[in-house]
Amino acid sequence: MENMPKRQRRRRTKPALDPIKRRPAPIAGRLGPLSHEEMTRINATSLDILSNIGLSDASEMAVQSVTQRGGSQTRDGRLIFPKSLVEEALAGLRRDFTLCGRDHTYDIQMNRGRVHTGSGGASPMVVDHDTGSFRSATLADLYDAARLTDTLENVHFFSRSVIAGDMETLHDLDINTVYASLSGTTKHVMTSVSQASHVSDIAEMCYLLAGSSTAFRDRPFLSLNINHVVPPLRFDPEACDVLLAAARVGIPVMVNTFGQMGASSPVTIAGCIAQTNSETLAGMVLAWITNPDATVIYGARPMITDLRSGGMAGGSGEQGLLTAASTQMAQFYNLPNSTIAGATDSKTADAQAGYEKALTVTMAVQAGANLVTQAAGTQAGLMVTSFEAYVIDNDMLGAILSTATPIDVSDETLALDVIAQTVRGEGHFLGHPDTFARMKSDFVYPAHADRQAPEAWIANGAPTINASARHMVETTLDTHFPNYIPPDVDQAIRTRFDIRLPKTRMQKS
Repeated sequence: MENMPKRQRRRRTKPALDPIKRRPAPIAGRLGPLSHEEMTRINATSLDILSNIGLSDASEMAVQSVTQRGGSQTRDGRLIFPKSLVEEALAGLRRDFTLCGRDHTYDIQMNRGRVHTGSGGASPMVVDHDTGSFRSATLADLYDAARLTDTLENVHFFSRSVIAGDMETLHDLDINTVYASLSGTTKHVMTSVSQASHVSDIAEMCYLLAGSSTAFRDRPFLSLNINHVVPPLRFDPEACDVLLAAARVGIPVMVNTFGQMGASSPVTIAGCIAQTNSETLAGMVLAWITNPDATVIYGARPMITDLRSGGMAGGSGEQGLLTAASTQMAQFYNLPNSTIAGATDSKTADAQAGYEKALTVTMAVQAGANLVTQAAGTQAGLMVTSFEAYVIDNDMLGAILSTATPIDVSDETLALDVIAQTVRGEGHFLGHPDTFARMKSDFVYPAHADRQAPEAWIANGAPTINASARHMVETTLDTHFPNYIPPDVDQAIRTRFDIRLPKTRMQKS
């Protein structure tokens, strides 16, 4: 692709406000496009799919696990899940657990309706923040994304945002992805594993960091995104075995299902959700059979297809509706859940990216998704990660999360006495003690969106949100080199594993 011109750096004046401490995650879930009757019908259809159609291509371990619990295989090799087994698993799966940060500040409570937004995407490319051009992502880019995320208040967790294309083997990729991510942030980390044989090594690294296996299981600071199904209704055998291995060693698992409506699932929203729900439940049953105490997250995330091209249309209105309805199905079962929102089709951090991300993330937040991944930093249908977009999206997420704040209606907030005093006195509320007291607690102020009057904006050089975001990226990556792995543990990890991130790259030059 042609290089975009290098942009001028401009500073902008920010309001003199004290830093805002991390706000508690809002409790949402007031948006519900499906009625209870409609969710009941979708559930019944999903159970019919599992008990009468089943899934093909299950791994040997998956087949053995299910058939030992009353399941069966059809003559053409499809694995059947009896309704009674699915319902037993749904009754036994854990609820209301915590995905931990290594810093307790960043713990993620997975109870109903509590919303957290984060990164993700596993993009093969990044936008080079010096030239503006697209290039292949590296391990150093992943580390930089983690330490940038570490500074962004409204990006609550770090899900692997890029695939390090400079790793030679899948084992190198998996091990170094975990190391780079955990080096850059103390927020909860989510990543993926290519092969089941790598899970024990990743668990060992986590145990070293936690101090012991028991300490990690008590406070799991890393979880795995596992795409166990290739829709329609086909298992990915290797991913199934990754799922089972992770459940055994105590690593939380995101049981994720990506169908594309009209391509790998029915073209109707109801049919798409019914199939995706059945595929997701199949993975959750597998994890539960393997370890009834496993930490399992419902990850149905069907995507919209642009039927003119066959490509994904992650920023469409239909996508927002589909995501909200899928989140409702997780709540129908009262299951901790995750979803995708913010998968803009725009290639740059522009107006299209803004409206597509704001639309789909708002729908997911208002529906009450526990984890909204890919909510920051991704572009081009998840193919590209932009550090500039991370910073802009952090502003956006603050505004969206504030819309999920419950409205307090009480004698104090109705403010009848304040109204009476003010209209008989100064005639405005700007100087009232209540206004001053609440200006920092009740409002979210953007760090980069410009709210100056036109005259002041022109006088300050007509700054743009993009220029302000680029300046923050440059400053952060030049100065923020956290040391989250103690030297002795780092040495133990480097002795045990082939870590490809040089120590010199992890400090200011």
